[in-house]
Amino acid sequence: MTLLEENQPTDLEKITGLSRRGFISAGALCGAAMFLGGNLLSRSVLAASVSAGSSKMLGFNSIAAATSDTISLPPGYKSSVLISWGQPLQEDGPAFDPSGNGTAQAQEVQFGDNNDGMSLFAFPGEHDRALMAINNEYTNYRYLYPHGGMPQSAADVHKALACEGVSVIEVQRKNGQWQFVQGSNYNRRIHGNSPLRVSGPAAGHDLLKTSADPQGNTVLGTFQNCANGKTPWGTYLTCEENFTDCFGSNNPEQKFGAAQKRYGVVATSKEINWHQHDPRFDLAKNPNELNRHGWIVEIDPFDPQSTPVKRTALGRFKHENAALAETGDGRAVVYMGDDERGEFIYKFISRDKINHQDPQANRELLDHGTLYVARFDAGDSHPDHPKGQGQWIELTHGKNGIDASSGFADQAEVLIHARLAASVVNATRMDRPEWIVVNPKDGQVYCTLTNNAKRGEEGQPVGGPNPRGKNVYGQILRWQENRDDHAAMNFSWDLFMVAGNPAVHAGTPKGGSSNITAQNMFNSPDGLSFDDAGRLWILTDGDASNSGDFAEMGNNQMLCADPLSGEIRRFMVGPVGCEVTGISFSPDQKTLFVGIQHPGENGGSTFPEHLPNGKPRSSVMVITREDGGIVGA
Repeated sequence: MTLLEENQPTDLEKITGLSRRGFISAGALCGAAMFLGGNLLSRSVLAASVSAGSSKMLGFNSIAAATSDTISLPPGYKSSVLISWGQPLQEDGPAFDPSGNGTAQAQEVQFGDNNDGMSLFAFPGEHDRALMAINNEYTNYRYLYPHGGMPQSAADVHKALACEGVSVIEVQRKNGQWQFVQGSNYNRRIHGNSPLRVSGPAAGHDLLKTSADPQGNTVLGTFQNCANGKTPWGTYLTCEENFTDCFGSNNPEQKFGAAQKRYGVVATSKEINWHQHDPRFDLAKNPNELNRHGWIVEIDPFDPQSTPVKRTALGRFKHENAALAETGDGRAVVYMGDDERGEFIYKFISRDKINHQDPQANRELLDHGTLYVARFDAGDSHPDHPKGQGQWIELTHGKNGIDASSGFADQAEVLIHARLAASVVNATRMDRPEWIVVNPKDGQVYCTLTNNAKRGEEGQPVGGPNPRGKNVYGQILRWQENRDDHAAMNFSWDLFMVAGNPAVHAGTPKGGSSNITAQNMFNSPDGLSFDDAGRLWILTDGDASNSGDFAEMGNNQMLCADPLSGEIRRFMVGPVGCEVTGISFSPDQKTLFVGIQHPGENGGSTFPEHLPNGKPRSSVMVITREDGGIVGA
């Protein structure tokens, strides 16, 4: 079923005569605002339009929270493993070694660790054959090394780098089931030791030059790859997130500059300690190496010989994902979140139009354009469903106070230090912006604000789309661009949902918005995806202690929501200690691929094989209906 049946008026249209576009749809019983031409509809009208009956989009019953070391699904669904950490990509490749004695060279030709964001690319004209590009964000030392501790040598660092980056694999559907194709010529790893090209305004800049790369155009490695994007011209965007955690200094007197501090650098690193064994990550020896990471990387999955490209026009920060859209006049738009407490939401608009007839003509499209950052007003502070207005502020050298007087010599420095530029223009500091997605039915944009324990401290006031101090649960923000055009500089926003725990806390704010109940509650929404029918899929990376503020929430999970009614149902619960992250659908929507990252992160899991004394392995799961129907319908 589609979000809005093509020839049937909605309840709202019957009441008001309004069109199906140009508004922010209401959350269930939330009394959200809708906008059309700037006119605010009354909450009573909205309540009348959404309160009757439950969602017809969600064709399954919400399942219970769980704490078991397995995949829990609604009746009529089943799961299987597509691929797991360490699986060799080629038929003659080295097998996974659960002892931890495998080498870096072996890992470089095996599926990477801690899979995260992913996209599926169908072969043209084929229904049962596709490529998948899958991020490998980081690795768990307790399982990677036989000693189970921090890296102890350059070889250990090399192996950790080999675990991260991106895995490209071929998949085929045989006898109704999608399977990994070992030995495909398309299978490849792009990891922390792979050469990448730098392009865009910052390429060749002095701040990107090192002794190993005096031209500033070639970078070794992509790592800490969180989520992803998929372009209309058939390429994959992988997003470098917590890159600063990989750097430190062996100089006890090291002093860090304002930009380094703003990006979170500390001398001792953050539980990674590569700098102690590899000088590339020692800021005392290679301070510019830091500036060469934190970018979005574009990859052609169909060309195994191609060199991935870091697109500097999109800005440097802790990228979560990249959501693609198109302006009314045909230019590319990339929405991005900076996943750290108190950071920003960005939008890039390309200079040139997308050439839909010639995909190759778009290969440099993301090198030319304009970066913007979002500023949100305080909204109406409605306790259950805040809403308001916002605008995009241009981050261009010579505009909006961004110039030499504010510390920026040129546009390259604006992009390299995008966080500082966004602060100059007083952008709104957010509750950890994570995944952003665009609704295929109405163009509304959704963003998970996963949590922020520092909300309410100096510089991070409570209000607007960040309505709670010491926010441990998170919320999902939604906005509609003016005139339904992604090129617009103004937008209307509301909160689709505010997570909470009504089983422990009655009412708002800690109980969450009214579409959060004891039957569907969760914390820290992270991954997001829309299927073709317009169902919103929500993946969590939160506190799975099942106690205190998080009592009765169980393990991390995946939920599904109806954007029009606001109803949310729990669809899947993951195994012990995992994050549920990364999602993609087969072209016919009958298979859902979802990632299970770091099961047993702190012990207690042997997922997915459940062998005696088994080692847990991050995996990509295949979810299908037993009757072969569309997932979620």
